[in-house]
Amino acid sequence: MAKKKKAKKPLKKKECPFCKDPSLVIDYKNVELLQRYINEKAKIVTRRSSGACAKHQRRLANAIKNARILALLPFVRR
Repeated sequence: MAKKKKAKKPLKKKECPFCKDPSLVIDYKNVELLQRYINEKAKIVTRRSSGACAKHQRRLANAIKNARILALLPFVRR
Protein backbone atom coordinates (compact mmCIF):
# COMPACT_ATOMS: atom_id res chain seq x y z
CA MET A 1 0.00 0.00 0.00
CA ALA A 2 1.33 3.43 -0.90
CA LYS A 3 1.91 5.91 1.86
CA LYS A 4 0.24 9.27 1.71
CA LYS A 5 2.52 12.25 1.68
CA LYS A 6 1.93 14.80 4.39
CA ALA A 7 1.29 18.34 3.25
CA LYS A 8 4.23 20.51 4.23
CA LYS A 9 3.66 23.89 5.77
CA PRO A 10 5.26 26.74 3.86
CA LEU A 11 8.44 27.77 5.64
CA LYS A 12 8.45 31.24 7.09
CA LYS A 13 11.58 32.98 5.87
CA LYS A 14 13.73 34.32 8.68
CA GLU A 15 14.26 38.04 8.66
CA CYS A 16 17.78 39.36 9.01
CA PRO A 17 18.15 40.66 12.58
CA PHE A 18 20.58 43.35 11.40
CA CYS A 19 18.22 44.65 8.70
CA LYS A 20 15.32 44.57 11.14
CA ASP A 21 17.18 46.47 13.89
CA PRO A 22 19.71 48.99 12.50
CA SER A 23 20.99 49.73 16.01
CA LEU A 24 22.71 46.30 16.01
CA VAL A 25 26.20 46.94 14.74
CA ILE A 26 28.52 44.17 13.60
CA ASP A 27 31.90 44.85 15.17
CA TYR A 28 34.80 42.56 16.03
CA LYS A 29 34.88 44.04 19.55
CA ASN A 30 31.26 43.04 20.26
CA VAL A 31 32.10 39.50 21.38
CA GLU A 32 28.69 38.80 22.96
CA LEU A 33 26.96 39.38 19.62
CA LEU A 34 29.50 37.36 17.64
CA GLN A 35 29.27 34.37 19.98
CA ARG A 36 25.64 33.91 18.93
CA TYR A 37 26.86 33.23 15.39
CA ILE A 38 29.42 30.54 16.16
CA ASN A 39 28.50 26.99 17.17
CA GLU A 40 29.86 24.85 20.01
CA LYS A 41 32.89 23.87 17.92
CA ALA A 42 33.59 27.56 17.17
CA LYS A 43 32.57 27.28 13.53
CA ILE A 44 30.75 30.17 11.87
CA VAL A 45 27.03 29.40 11.58
CA THR A 46 25.53 29.31 8.07
CA ARG A 47 23.13 31.89 6.70
CA ARG A 48 20.30 29.39 6.74
CA SER A 49 20.54 28.83 10.47
CA SER A 50 21.58 32.36 11.49
CA GLY A 51 18.88 34.11 9.46
CA ALA A 52 21.25 36.87 8.32
CA CYS A 53 21.12 38.23 4.78
CA ALA A 54 24.13 37.77 2.49
CA LYS A 55 25.51 41.25 3.13
CA HIS A 56 25.40 40.91 6.91
CA GLN A 57 26.60 37.29 6.86
CA ARG A 58 29.78 38.43 5.06
CA ARG A 59 30.29 41.19 7.62
CA LEU A 60 29.70 38.73 10.46
CA ALA A 61 32.25 36.29 9.05
CA ASN A 62 34.87 39.03 8.69
CA ALA A 63 34.21 40.33 12.22
CA ILE A 64 34.47 36.80 13.67
CA LYS A 65 37.75 36.23 11.82
CA ASN A 66 39.17 39.53 13.09
CA ALA A 67 38.10 38.71 16.65
CA ARG A 68 39.81 35.32 16.38
CA ILE A 69 43.06 36.91 15.24
CA LEU A 70 42.96 39.29 18.21
CA ALA A 71 42.21 36.31 20.54
CA LEU A 72 38.76 37.62 21.50
CA LEU A 73 37.14 34.46 20.14
CA PRO A 74 38.55 30.92 19.98
CA PHE A 75 39.59 29.23 16.75
CA VAL A 76 38.64 25.80 18.16
CA ARG A 77 36.78 24.61 21.24
CA ARG A 78 37.44 21.21 22.74
